[in-house]
Amino acid sequence: MPKATKKKRASKKKTVARRKITNHPGAKAELKYVSWDSIELEDLNPLLQRHFVVGQNIMLARVLLKKGCVVPEHSHHNEQLTYVLDGALKFWINGKIIVVNAGQVLTIPPHMPHKAEALEDTVDLDVFNPPRADWINKTDQYLRGKK
Repeated sequence: MPKATKKKRASKKKTVARRKITNHPGAKAELKYVSWDSIELEDLNPLLQRHFVVGQNIMLARVLLKKGCVVPEHSHHNEQLTYVLDGALKFWINGKIIVVNAGQVLTIPPHMPHKAEALEDTVDLDVFNPPRADWINKTDQYLRGKK
């Protein structure tokens, strides 16, 4: 077989493999450089605000919760990492109560129901894989309009 034909087949195999690991077949990852100050804060309810950056296969959200804010029990197909920068969050998850303080991280597997309450004014970073379509599309009614 000629070398040019082998190269074309190898190139096609690489393209197919790349497409299998992305959420958007054929989409090219985009370089982004942003400041949180440049992203408008979304007011979800009087005690909850957020803004986020979305990559090709991952999402980073900065979430601001006032003391007493409750995130109702919910689950999602996304894996989640929560890193508390300031404050403290109390989680009810998997039959346990877990308090996550500033400087601590909680990993939540996909489909695991969880609820949270801000024990004090809190800032956290949430990482999701894949990105939360309900947040992007603003169909996350469980977060909107309630304390």
